[in-house]
Amino acid sequence: EVQLVESGGGLVQAGGSRLLSCAASGFTFNDYAIGWFRQAPGKEREGVSCISSSSNSNTFYAHSVKGRFTIFSDVAKNTLMVYLQMDSLKPEDTAVYYCAAVHQGPNYCSTYSVQHWGQGTQVTVSS
Repeated sequence: EVQLVESGGGLVQAGGSRLLSCAASGFTFNDYAIGWFRQAPGKEREGVSCISSSSNSNTFYAHSVKGRFTIFSDVAKNTLMVYLQMDSLKPEDTAVYYCAAVHQGPNYCSTYSVQHWGQGTQVTVSS
């Protein structure tokens, strides 16, 4: 059974930083890319950043977070850890952030490519 467990959400001031963590298990790591998605109130869920399982760990960033967010991964004790380092946070980054296992292919960091979702973690950026 695929499990994706997010942690690290909370309240942060604008300009601050936050590190989100996703513990992924229950699947062969090469089967999926892992992505971070977010959904703000009244808005559609969107892809924020994804990292592939290929040897070069190809990454994708949404235009709105490029240069401010960094995705990286590590493996420890049969668990794939995928992190999202968020810097220079803005109030518009406020959302529920979801970790997801994503089918690898063209446009892989899209909600249409998601195979499994985590439960989400709230990030609130105050102005």
